[in-house]
Amino acid sequence: MSENAKDRRGFLHGMLAAGAVSAATSAEAQAQGGSGASGAAVLPFYARAQNYKSLKQGSWDRTGGNADRWQIPAGGTHEIFNAAGAGAITHIWFTIASGSADHLKELILRAYWDGNAKPSVEVPIGDFFGLNLGAYQIYQSEYLSCSPGRSLNCYFVMPYKRGARLTVTNEGATQVGAFYSNIDYVEAPMPDDIVYFHAQYRQATPCVAVTGPNPKVNLDGKQNYVYTEARGKGHLMGVTLGVLQNANGWWGEGDEMIFIDDENKPAITGTGSEDYFLGSWDFGGLYSAQPFAHAQYGAPIITFAERYGGRYCCYRFHGDNPVTFERYLRHTMEHGHANDRGDNFYSCAYWYQTAPYTDFPAMPALAQRIPRQG
Repeated sequence: MSENAKDRRGFLHGMLAAGAVSAATSAEAQAQGGSGASGAAVLPFYARAQNYKSLKQGSWDRTGGNADRWQIPAGGTHEIFNAAGAGAITHIWFTIASGSADHLKELILRAYWDGNAKPSVEVPIGDFFGLNLGAYQIYQSEYLSCSPGRSLNCYFVMPYKRGARLTVTNEGATQVGAFYSNIDYVEAPMPDDIVYFHAQYRQATPCVAVTGPNPKVNLDGKQNYVYTEARGKGHLMGVTLGVLQNANGWWGEGDEMIFIDDENKPAITGTGSEDYFLGSWDFGGLYSAQPFAHAQYGAPIITFAERYGGRYCCYRFHGDNPVTFERYLRHTMEHGHANDRGDNFYSCAYWYQTAPYTDFPAMPALAQRIPRQG
């Protein structure tokens, strides 16, 4: 088993166990004079009794035929998941056939936890799966992936206490002829300290370039691109970003600046955009840039590097060290050094927080979401 799979399953297993397994292990160890503890330590979680019910909701043909898909008309909304009681979504798989080349931007995924009317997830499907420029690309990361055949996968665990509902809305002018879905989840009591999954879309088309003194200085981050802003208690899991260059040159001299519990001063300041995405040296530069995809970071799309029309899709996850906040979070990044560039940015931020919803800015109109030169 890969280390990625161990981490993912171990997180879910630990959440579902909620102390029951450790108590059983302790009792066993005492009964056997301590010998049981060493045996428990070498066993993977799947070699021990599990205390949850595995289920799936999907687009299978309810008539028993082979039409295992939904059609979503232009302007229509389809509910793709609805569960009552306590549980957790563990995996989402979609594949889509549409006559529109822009369907990854046209289809909006929303998720609602515990009966709330406001969504905790509101993102175009392409951006949610890290395809922020509306084009498919095969890649694999710890939490998101795109496989051959244009299959989209998500492994973020999404717990809830009283219920969950997911919808897909088609804001395009073309009917989606086939939307295939499988959502794996578990029914089980949730511990009191669960946090709710959130994902939010933002864009700047274009970012507004800032002209200023020389040398350029930006210490307050007021003109930075904002990935997300949240109030309450939680932790940031990461972002995906699509960049469409509106000028020649390197777009990635912008530092990330993350404001934690203080709206006026960043607690975290980085050394450059490619550094935040855990690459280096312009991802290889004008002539040597090449796409890459790893568990916690990557840039699976790099085309026409450092030139007008250049396209990049990047991701960075904080699964090793989620960025915690007690009251407030604003995750930002400069667009160029001290915000001196005006490229198009399209992003999705992922985080968990104790409240099951937050107030999102209005979703940009569809025409504005389609990547075009600014």
